[in-house]
Amino acid sequence: MFTAQDVAKLREKTGVGMMDCKKALTECNGDFDKACEWLREKGLAAASKKEGRIAAEGIVSSYIHLGGKIGVLVEINCETDFAAKNEKFHELAKDIAMQIAAAKPSYVRSSEVPADILDKERAILLAQAKNEGKPEAVAQKMVEGRIKKYYKENCLMDMEFIKDNTKTITDVVNDAILVIGEKITVRRFTRYEMGEGLEKRQDNLAEEVAKQMND
Repeated sequence: MFTAQDVAKLREKTGVGMMDCKKALTECNGDFDKACEWLREKGLAAASKKEGRIAAEGIVSSYIHLGGKIGVLVEINCETDFAAKNEKFHELAKDIAMQIAAAKPSYVRSSEVPADILDKERAILLAQAKNEGKPEAVAQKMVEGRIKKYYKENCLMDMEFIKDNTKTITDVVNDAILVIGEKITVRRFTRYEMGEGLEKRQDNLAEEVAKQMND
């Protein structure tokens, strides 16, 4: 049905223990993709069971990109100091910091998007849908679909993982919960981009050309 190499491959992809990988392949009749999904669902269930727990330990991880042009600090919490020292936990933190550097999210999760921002976005999207000639009911459904897209583009936990676009960051965190066995949450982050928000010098091209001609 499946081989030891299949189990090892599944473990390498998911980071989950060998016995869980073997069980996943057994449950899915050796289908690798279904086994990955089975483990992901198990991770989601594990995360749900741990939802009420307190996660007050963890680390602040950093990532610097493009020779110091972009920097990220992210706080990721777990339940115990022991888990905070786990190599898998540190890998997760580094991956998430890289995600923030590359994808430039504005929020950690969709629940953090201010209501006024969402109202404004919905109004714009509704106007666009109506301009396309869509009936009201259809336009409203289109708006909700586009709001989900907005979340995927702006909220870290809804984003596709840059290393594996079949997963969201929520999936990646749930996979880590399954491996580490504790509640894990991304609490907050700060992203710095060199020069962001500064007014940059704009030279007048005609003046610059004239200056060069007179030199």
